[in-house]
Amino acid sequence: MDYSRREFEHLFKDNYPHMYRMAFSMVENADDAKDAVHQVFTHIWRGKPQVARESIRGYLLAATRNQCLHLLRTRQLQRQMEDELRQDMALSESGERQELLQQLQQVIEDNLTEQDRRVLRLHYEEDMTYSETAKVLGISASAVNKHITRSLAKIRKNLNAK
Repeated sequence: MDYSRREFEHLFKDNYPHMYRMAFSMVENADDAKDAVHQVFTHIWRGKPQVARESIRGYLLAATRNQCLHLLRTRQLQRQMEDELRQDMALSESGERQELLQQLQQVIEDNLTEQDRRVLRLHYEEDMTYSETAKVLGISASAVNKHITRSLAKIRKNLNAK
């Protein structure tokens, strides 16, 4: 069915509110509902489907419904792809983190004295303050500070070298 510009405008004005309400109830988003209805009218203007005038409203509503279903399927597929990407990134990050922790452990074992390792373990793993660490090891808090400062410098140097 060929439409003149005026007939098309009339068709649009008569049917847009019904089409929009149906689209909005399906996609629950005003912009997406407008886009779906716009797609249907664009298709009609370009394709000029063979539909009897008395059946046009049913055709428009069915076309709008189909356009909304297509949009919803696309959204669902997009969400699935985003979820898969997030999972892949999390696995990658956890693998990188694990590799970094292994490197850190190796640097600590290879480059720090037993006393340096004890000081770091108490301070960072056991969450002790400098004075608590000093008390446990029988050294001064300033000695704990020196062990930690020197150890961290060695760790940074060796990790940057790798």
